[in-house]
Amino acid sequence: MLFRGTTYRDNNNDSSSCQILKKVMDSTELRKASWATAEQGYTLPEIEDSVRHIILCPGTLMANFKGHALPGSFFLIVGLWWSVKYPLKYFHQKGKSSQLAHYSQRLEITEAAIRTLFSVIGILGEQFVPDGPHLHLSHDNHWVKLMNWQHSTMYLFFAVSGVTDMLTCLVTHVPVGVDRLVMAIATFAEGFLLYYHVHNRPPLDQHIHSLLLYIVFGGAFSVFLEVILRDNIVLELFRTSLVILQGTWFWQIGFVLFPPFGAPEWDQKDDANIMFITMCFCWHYLAALCITAISYSLVYCLLTQSRRHGGEVIGIQKLKSDHTYQAALLSGSDEE
Repeated sequence: MLFRGTTYRDNNNDSSSCQILKKVMDSTELRKASWATAEQGYTLPEIEDSVRHIILCPGTLMANFKGHALPGSFFLIVGLWWSVKYPLKYFHQKGKSSQLAHYSQRLEITEAAIRTLFSVIGILGEQFVPDGPHLHLSHDNHWVKLMNWQHSTMYLFFAVSGVTDMLTCLVTHVPVGVDRLVMAIATFAEGFLLYYHVHNRPPLDQHIHSLLLYIVFGGAFSVFLEVILRDNIVLELFRTSLVILQGTWFWQIGFVLFPPFGAPEWDQKDDANIMFITMCFCWHYLAALCITAISYSLVYCLLTQSRRHGGEVIGIQKLKSDHTYQAALLSGSDEE
């Protein structure tokens, strides 16, 4: 039975479900079911309008496990890279070493290009999946897949952030801090769109998505502080932990709302599930903090060992040169 405002979602085969709904709307089977609508107070035109709304409504047949795993993987890759990059940069600056300076700008450009590529892949994925909007914003006076459009807008802001990072490295007259400001704006835009993204959904769905807001707005505030406090290792590591958390949490959302491999579905209205998810969120952040701390410690140990080994080599070379110099002096004194 179809009701007005109901969003149909098939976790296994979205495109086939869409075709079935189109056939139902155009077939006589819908008219045969008119007797059942009287009990609910719905007329046949209302049912037809509901089916039409289901096919073209903003949140229809879009969300699935892969749709959350893809951005989760992007955030995880970037977060893990930052957990190595920022400690490496910090210890080299602290040790007054210029060894990394030659490769620093090239690494920054490469990272920005990869983040931009991730965003472009996300936009293409949202727009050109089989049941995607394919760059069509409206059709027959109905909005087409606005959730896909919202996701595409989030990716677009992060793409602009990546391009800004590249321009900051390549163009000398770009003001210092613009890259962090644009990143903060992109992160805020993600949270702003996400806030209006989960209305009229089951309680567990709303709750698990609303927890993302703490990550996103916290990250936006942290990045904005980096505009003023440039190269602050504490803020950079805090941002890193939030990016890792966002990556793992996207995966968690996928497993909860769209269980893969035939796993049983979660009860969307069970308060116990909401309590567990809240506790699970804290575990995720603890794991993100541990990953950040372990990466920091490993980088420190590796650099310390490398410098110690380099110092020993320099010391041995110095001893050899001193021995050679002394032998030359002795040889000269013998000739005299």
